[in-house]
Amino acid sequence: MTIDSLRNFGANVDEGLERCMGMEDFYLEMIELGLSDERFETLGPQLKEGKMDEAFETVHALKGVIGNLALTPLYSTICDITEHLRAKDDIDYIPLYEKLIEQKNTITNLN
Repeated sequence: MTIDSLRNFGANVDEGLERCMGMEDFYLEMIELGLSDERFETLGPQLKEGKMDEAFETVHALKGVIGNLALTPLYSTICDITEHLRAKDDIDYIPLYEKLIEQKNTITNLN
């Protein structure tokens, strides 16, 4: 993963670097830590089991982590899930969750 590959993915790299005092290595390290957050794995079962209040808490926490990293496409999907859960929308959350995991994996595999 590089700054350029993140930029090409759609991340707001300048914002993320600003939060990391301009230190590219630190920013990339924080991204790796953020993407390894266990809440990504916790969210799927919560959604599948209909534990919507717990899922809201989980995705809301991820929203903070990913928002601070300025991973814009991933953040957008997290916001969609968060707002649907906040409104207690009766929808199938699994396609949104699958999109989230696909985006996370794409970032993880950037060269």
